[in-house]
Amino acid sequence: MRLVTYRNDTGDRLGALVGRANVLDLGAAARAVGRDPSSFATMQSLIDSGPAAWTEARELVAAPPAHCLSEVGEIRLLAPLPVPLQIRDFMCFEKHVVQAFGAAFRMRASRAGSEAERQELLAQAEAYRPPEAWYRQPLYYKANRFAVSGPGETIEWPAYSRLMDYECELACVIGLAGRDIDASRARRHIFGYTIFDDFSARDAQAVEMAGGLGPAKGKDFDKANAFGPCIVTADELADPYELEMIVRVNGEERSRGSSAAMHWKFEDMIAHVSRSETLHPGEILGSGTVGDGCGLEHLRFLEDGDEIELEIPPIGVLANRVVRAGSTPS
Repeated sequence: MRLVTYRNDTGDRLGALVGRANVLDLGAAARAVGRDPSSFATMQSLIDSGPAAWTEARELVAAPPAHCLSEVGEIRLLAPLPVPLQIRDFMCFEKHVVQAFGAAFRMRASRAGSEAERQELLAQAEAYRPPEAWYRQPLYYKANRFAVSGPGETIEWPAYSRLMDYECELACVIGLAGRDIDASRARRHIFGYTIFDDFSARDAQAVEMAGGLGPAKGKDFDKANAFGPCIVTADELADPYELEMIVRVNGEERSRGSSAAMHWKFEDMIAHVSRSETLHPGEILGSGTVGDGCGLEHLRFLEDGDEIELEIPPIGVLANRVVRAGSTPS
């Protein structure tokens, strides 16, 4: 299933995409066939209701009541999980780590006070490799779960930043709770997958992370975490580690990578997070940025009015526009 949260003239609804042009109102469909619609009130309620409700949803999608279908053009897609229970964002692509931190050294070199300092920073950029800790365990930070946006939303970058960036990520949504989950059985805890654009204020991030904590305001601003356009349930993806990850800015392809390059898999993340800690249905785990999947890696940042499209077949395309504070989106 390709599940969505959407808005129509009656409010926010839980739906499933049917074909290319239609969305099924799952709550209305359940009522139409005499079933209890309570599991289909929101995406979170469906996840919480467990496998029996997921099977029921599949049955509704397989035989959708015609009067419960709407055309996609008639509704507004929202973030699939408008307020996730938790967002943990990892850093699982080695190429991204090497290129992003190398680029950060090059940025510092451009502001160096002397030629000797500049050359030293450039040498560090060329020599950079991830720290040993990165190879020992998956590393992550917790994002602001209230700063979420969905497909088609305009992202206003924070007034304190001059360097706005996108980040192309794959994310999984937890479906079943668990604690001390072994990696060998972690896949069964995944409800589905979606696209994640981790918008970043790079200049703010650089300042705060030099202090040994963070990121904080480099990531935490309204609508910074974009998800969508749907959640593809885990049963629909035979292998989540063979997905193309494509970035376009204003229609121009900027990069193309693959989830096959993930050093740490979602199973590793689940096993790590759940050590002596319960993982809950509705939590989101981000893969981190695919190699070449952000502007920082090539020191090519966003400009006012840019439209970013992240595509991961078969999930779809997540498109957002960024504008400076006070400007009007075109």
